[in-house]
Amino acid sequence: MITINNLSLQYGEKHLFRNVSCRINNRDRIGLVGSNGAGKSTLLKLVAGVSQADPGIITKAKNDSTGYLPQEITGIKLDRSLYAEAQQAFSELLLKEKELDHIHDQLAQVDAASEQIDKLVTRQGELQHELDQADIFTIQSQIEKVLMGLGFKISDFSKKCGTFSGGWLMRLMLAKQLLARPAFLLLDEPTNHLDVETLTWLEDFLGAYQGGLVIISHDRTFLDNLTTSTWELSLGNLTIYKGNYSYFVTEKEERSAILKSAYTNQQAKIEQTMRFVDRFKAKSTKAKQAQSRLKQLDKMEVIELEDNERHINFRFPPSAPSGRMSMVVKGLTKSFANKEVFNDLSFELERGDKMAVVGINGAGKSTLVKLLGGLIQPDKGQIEPGHNVIISYFGQHQAQELDPNYTVLETMNMIDVDKSISQIRSLLGTFLFQGDDVDKKVGVLSGGEKSRLALAKMIATPANLLIMDEPTNHLDMASQDILMEAMHQYDGSIIVVSHNRYFLDHFTKKILEIKNGKATIFEGNISYYIAKTQALKKEASAASTNSSPLSAADPGSQGKGKKARQEQAQLREQENKLLGPLKKKARDNEKAVEKLEGQKSGLEQLLADPQLYQDQEKFRRKNNEYTNLKNRLQQAYTTWEETQEKLEQALTK
Repeated sequence: MITINNLSLQYGEKHLFRNVSCRINNRDRIGLVGSNGAGKSTLLKLVAGVSQADPGIITKAKNDSTGYLPQEITGIKLDRSLYAEAQQAFSELLLKEKELDHIHDQLAQVDAASEQIDKLVTRQGELQHELDQADIFTIQSQIEKVLMGLGFKISDFSKKCGTFSGGWLMRLMLAKQLLARPAFLLLDEPTNHLDVETLTWLEDFLGAYQGGLVIISHDRTFLDNLTTSTWELSLGNLTIYKGNYSYFVTEKEERSAILKSAYTNQQAKIEQTMRFVDRFKAKSTKAKQAQSRLKQLDKMEVIELEDNERHINFRFPPSAPSGRMSMVVKGLTKSFANKEVFNDLSFELERGDKMAVVGINGAGKSTLVKLLGGLIQPDKGQIEPGHNVIISYFGQHQAQELDPNYTVLETMNMIDVDKSISQIRSLLGTFLFQGDDVDKKVGVLSGGEKSRLALAKMIATPANLLIMDEPTNHLDMASQDILMEAMHQYDGSIIVVSHNRYFLDHFTKKILEIKNGKATIFEGNISYYIAKTQALKKEASAASTNSSPLSAADPGSQGKGKKARQEQAQLREQENKLLGPLKKKARDNEKAVEKLEGQKSGLEQLLADPQLYQDQEKFRRKNNEYTNLKNRLQQAYTTWEETQEKLEQALTK
């Protein structure tokens, strides 16, 4: 359990936390939410111990470990291989395994009468128990499962970490935290850089996680699927809601309405009381009553309304009319440094279509929208915008490409549009740039402010086809909702790359999946796409099994009669010929593992007997036998797993 007692933190006049008190239990599933700058990441760092609070403010149970995933890359050695870096999650266990081996060596050399014997044997038993409990022999399979679940390939395992991009290194950091399995896992934006397929895997993994979870995320679907409690940080205060994010939104609205009603009634009572006091305080006959009512006001617990936090508020301007087709793409091919991104990719976009582009990281989503936006050129193929189509492009790094030397207002004035200064200021105001904010240099803006400015630039540019790459990056969920609603009401066409499922579900009605260099269109939103692709995978798996000559006869030959029975007999014979040796090998491997495990257990009991150390020669023999047995058992595990994998592959062909 982690307890926070009266945590307060202030920067200048801003109270980041005001007497925050709360508790995180071992199986809690908490979503930590709030607007950008509310202090979410700061609170997570304090709980993780990355930043220090005053003594006694944050207390943890002695044996509870804490894992923390920050938003920035830390603690990765770039000269290590991917697998070796992931293996660092088990560094303590691996050190204990080395210590155990060292103890075995010491016991083989120490004199039987030595006082060290008892200490070494006791420590040996402790280490052996810890390693058995930690299931150390499954480390390899655990690492492979998590790395592959997060999108890495087996061919990546031997590559140096320095060869991976920042997004993949963040996945590696996440993998290390998942493998370490701490009692409390604190995740700051774990869904950044993850595609839809990997997000689904991560949800399943965390859904079965045995420890406590605290998650900061701008992905509403992710929070809804995983959390059972929502903590809101707002204006220095922490409010706890016993439900997921959707419950929090509904409950907060209801609480706000009740509070506002109570506030209005109280203010009316205060005003009425003050009128009475002002009218009669000078009259001797009423002065006593006036003073009495003033005392009542002093004792009254005044209701305070939460200040309204600012969120962007805008609508896209009406789009210019265009032809029926917004864009036609034919035979698009693109390669970088002899690596083909996609080949012969084709699709059509009609006027008013709102289409999401999805696919695993590296499939070519950003490359495609850059091609469609005219930022880069294809190797082959045609991109044909429709009649009177005007394209406006927003890239995921658009905010970073703003000139840091210009002010916010100067940046907007550089757009070649027919707008007055007052109109531009008004537009900037809807994106929270008000008053002197417009005179700030772009270089001093936060990531969220730069994203809002880049969006404002896009809105100010007339268009009827919006091409957007990760437009919700750096936007809090309230701002995402407003952008989502604006895109829903937009009367032009949209092509958008995003991994935010809730955001996409609200306005997209077409999904373009890029997979293995090809494009597939799904007519529906992202929820339909996920359900459909999962169903297709199951159908393909079932069809593969059913159509396999190893599992069933052709449906046309399933009728009654001698011929059908003969065909089925032939299939069984063929199956036995192909699978028989693999099945026998798998059974033999399993028996070998069981036999070695039994021998290992017997040797461990023998080595734990202090009487053994009276005979040094016998002890050395048994200790060497134990070391050799461990190595053989590890090899037997590997052989068994490889055989099982081959058998499964053969069954699904």
